[in-house]
Amino acid sequence: MMELLVPAGSPEAVIAAVQNGADAIYLGFGDFNARRGARNFSPEEFEKAVRYCRLRGCRVYVTLNTLINDREIKPVLDAAHLASSLGADAILVQDLGLAAMIRRTLPDIAVHASTQMSIHNLAGVEAAAQMGISRAVLARELSLEEIRHISKNASIETEVFVHGALCFCHSGQCYMSAMIGRRSGNRGMCAQPCRMQYSLGGRMDDYPLSLKDNCLADRLLALEEAGVSCIKIEGRMKRPEYTGIVTGVYARLLRERRGPTPEEMALLERTFSRQGFTQGYLDGTKTDMFGVRSDRDEDLDSVYADARRSYSEGELRRVPIHFLSVVESGQPARAVVFDDDGNRAAAFGPVPEKAKRSGITENYIVEQMYKTGGTPFTVVENRAKADPELFLSASAVNELRRKLITAISEKRMEPPPRRSEAMPAEPSVKIQRAEPESVFQITMEEQFVPELLALKPRYLYAPAFLLAEHPERLAQVFAQEITPVAVLPRVITDDESEVVFRTLQKLSELGVREALVGNLGHVALARQAGFSVRGDFGLNAFNSRSLEVLQEAGFLSATASFELRISQIRDMRKPLDTEMIIYGRLPVMVSDQCIIRQSAGKCNCQTPGQLSDRTGSVFPVMKEYGCRNVIYNAHKLFLADKRDELLSAGLWGMRLMFTTESARECVEVAKTYLGLTEYRPNMLTRGLYYRGVE
Repeated sequence: MMELLVPAGSPEAVIAAVQNGADAIYLGFGDFNARRGARNFSPEEFEKAVRYCRLRGCRVYVTLNTLINDREIKPVLDAAHLASSLGADAILVQDLGLAAMIRRTLPDIAVHASTQMSIHNLAGVEAAAQMGISRAVLARELSLEEIRHISKNASIETEVFVHGALCFCHSGQCYMSAMIGRRSGNRGMCAQPCRMQYSLGGRMDDYPLSLKDNCLADRLLALEEAGVSCIKIEGRMKRPEYTGIVTGVYARLLRERRGPTPEEMALLERTFSRQGFTQGYLDGTKTDMFGVRSDRDEDLDSVYADARRSYSEGELRRVPIHFLSVVESGQPARAVVFDDDGNRAAAFGPVPEKAKRSGITENYIVEQMYKTGGTPFTVVENRAKADPELFLSASAVNELRRKLITAISEKRMEPPPRRSEAMPAEPSVKIQRAEPESVFQITMEEQFVPELLALKPRYLYAPAFLLAEHPERLAQVFAQEITPVAVLPRVITDDESEVVFRTLQKLSELGVREALVGNLGHVALARQAGFSVRGDFGLNAFNSRSLEVLQEAGFLSATASFELRISQIRDMRKPLDTEMIIYGRLPVMVSDQCIIRQSAGKCNCQTPGQLSDRTGSVFPVMKEYGCRNVIYNAHKLFLADKRDELLSAGLWGMRLMFTTESARECVEVAKTYLGLTEYRPNMLTRGLYYRGVE
């Protein structure tokens, strides 16, 4: 049966989850998790929670699933080592460098790839497996058929979200909260800008980025048949009562192997929803997925009160145990207990006396040993052997039972022995030449012009499809001794990979040899087509260890995260060529939803759309492969006047990213960066390179 994994945002939520049937819980420990606003656990609370769960047969997963900078590597690893030593069962991670460090220093604890790793195809799962990760949390945007293909063919376990909030953007690829207010979703501080009002050209009364909550309660058997190992409920920020209610419903559905009743669906919707639920991604139908939070039901107080009583008054979670008791002449009374997990304990009582009247019976001992009420145990086997001519008091038998319960409890709560290794040496540093390589990136056909190529960047990044569609312009790139690099879409599902692969094959025949990838799941595809790979910003290289992972994986170069400050990029140890985006509208979201169609009322991919917020800022929206959309920042990153600081950052390359600019503006901006003009576009920003993120 699939594992039911439940959020626990507080010590009370741990109890609510466990008592209502969770097989495992996930919780935040310290400040390094994707819900830093939740009631995360202190070391003392964490140890108590782990012991509570281990006693009752519930696994504990720790979320350390944020991007980590170099100064944080050691404290985060210390937190991981402490969690492991206290008995946590697995650690969820997003950061590639942190994942590698945990695998190297804690070889015995399981590591799970968080949904923040943006794993959306089989190759992504296998890439995680090669890193020593034992479970991958799949992207929420996948259909049932896509999940089935991955889960049936994967070498490690897969996990799927079945209930709770849906982000508008692919997890791990959202930078909107960071760009707007420095609150990074990749650092656990998302301000949820997708829940705000925006205009698509009309009045400011729409919520075009706010999706309904996901609810797959009636699809659990289909997910199990598809090969999914674990189903996951979202909601560490929600109340313990919510945790108890939702966990209870899903636990019953799994246990009884059925779909939900109308009453159960109504309860789930009352507990929390955004104008109902959706299964749009699972079904592959992305219409009618939008909604906002409903007004709070005042009668919910009584529902919450009932839920609170259900997990706070008495022990609902019972672990099966086995007793064997022996009372014989001249020997202390003794008994053993064991559970189905291999734990075993023994206890001894007084030497029995000769009976003056009636002696002790085996039935009496068995009856007394069954009295485990108030404990998290239920006796499934209970045998006794006793000499009827002997006497043993009831208090002695009860004390024997209490000793056994205490002993088996301690055995179950005891953390497993695990190795703890020292952190490896710092990564080596690749020495860069004084002048970084110039990199131009174009997005549209209109920007693919001779005037831009005449400025002779060392590299030209362009969408793979755009290069393949214009071999004559590609020939001009080669003629200028510019190296073309095919940019792959950030999202490529398994059913889309064949088209991308054929495009890469065509480009290989035309002489293109390098690809820019923003997801680990795309590396194998590019290499299969004969390409060397460079790392894009979507890989979220946030620290020296992440760069080391990419270097060991054979990447030619990596792009430093644009959520870092310049000073942090400068201080990173760079074992491979590292570039930095120094101009352009930074992409803040990539979504399977089509804002362009919503805005125009029809498919109109050739015409970019736009999204306006309440401050009047306008965010351009452009098409992406697979009928996806990319939302770009309202302001253009501009650092042409910061050349000395950029040169001190130890960079291999500096990239100008052109998105919505006309061909003429691309040329003028490039000339400014080359020191040929003083042109400055409008609506400029320094991005996060000086402000940093929380």
